[in-house]
Amino acid sequence: MIHFGRISKQQFLEEYWQKKPLLIKNALPSFISPLSPDELAGLSCEEEFESRIVTGSISTKTWSLEAGPFDENTFKELPDREWTLLVQGVDRYINEVHQLISEFDFIPRWRFDDVMISFAALGGSVGPHYDHYDVFLLQGLGRRRWVTSSIDCNPKNYLQNTPLRIMKNFIEESAWEAEPGDIVYIPPKIAHHGVSLDDECITLSIGYRSYLNNEMLDSLELPNNTNGTYFEDPAWGVNLHPAEIPQAAIEQSQKLLNITELPEEFFGCFATKLDPEDEKKFNEVMAYQNKEEIEESSLYRLHPICRVAYQLTNKKLMVFINGEVFDCSNIDYDLVIDFANSRQLRLNNKNRALAERLISLSLIEKST
Repeated sequence: MIHFGRISKQQFLEEYWQKKPLLIKNALPSFISPLSPDELAGLSCEEEFESRIVTGSISTKTWSLEAGPFDENTFKELPDREWTLLVQGVDRYINEVHQLISEFDFIPRWRFDDVMISFAALGGSVGPHYDHYDVFLLQGLGRRRWVTSSIDCNPKNYLQNTPLRIMKNFIEESAWEAEPGDIVYIPPKIAHHGVSLDDECITLSIGYRSYLNNEMLDSLELPNNTNGTYFEDPAWGVNLHPAEIPQAAIEQSQKLLNITELPEEFFGCFATKLDPEDEKKFNEVMAYQNKEEIEESSLYRLHPICRVAYQLTNKKLMVFINGEVFDCSNIDYDLVIDFANSRQLRLNNKNRALAERLISLSLIEKST
């Protein structure tokens, strides 16, 4: 689990989460990137991975963007400095990266989106910009200088005629140097600019979802005449279970939509719905996965693409997987909740019915 150093986890949740940026020194002691630069480049040459190369710098104000998949010649033709390779969704395929997510389970797992890994040559960056989601930037190799700002974070402050969202005016408020094991936390709508200080620099971006009221209204098939407002998290408690949807989150969605009563399954289905690309990948998994006989005492895990959450109100349990209500009738609640929070189960007589139901839907796979 992350070491917050001079502050407590509770302080982070109360004073920083979705409020202000923070450098967490030595957050994961002795951490090194689970992928080397060559291995990351290899992933960017595969069809399964969404990848991009950004070339340019804030000093030249010239930027280029190229989408993958790439090949060996692409990397041979790159300059010695001021370029960045980004590979999205690495946690879906690389087990060591997927396991890393549990270090951040003090934030509900259903809020998590994906892990993007970037490699930057000396001076490489993607330019100063802001996002509408939370992100932990974990340094895995080399050093990176991070600069943050809360000034002029609006669409009018973007450069025109560039393939990237890069701010025209970027006024430095805080500056930090991140080394391996350090984490920089960036909340929504805080501008940030990270520049590699070494010939080889790897940063892992643990990103979270943003919920727009427009999207929520669309999913309810209700009139959508709003300007677009983002969901703000309720106050998270330190003892919240990773897959649990607290009542406060449901109430927050009602407030966002200005609807006093939503269908009880709405928020859980919305929060666990796969994006189109992940849905496509999961459908491929379902098509090709062999539904073999389950083995006693074997460890099974939820497929990395899958999203799971549950809500427990008035002693009624509702479980959501990939945007749908999961049928957990005639199964002990504690077994289901334990599986949802741990995303795994070791097969025994008590949980066999649950395991069989999950396997029939291609939701779990044998852990290797």
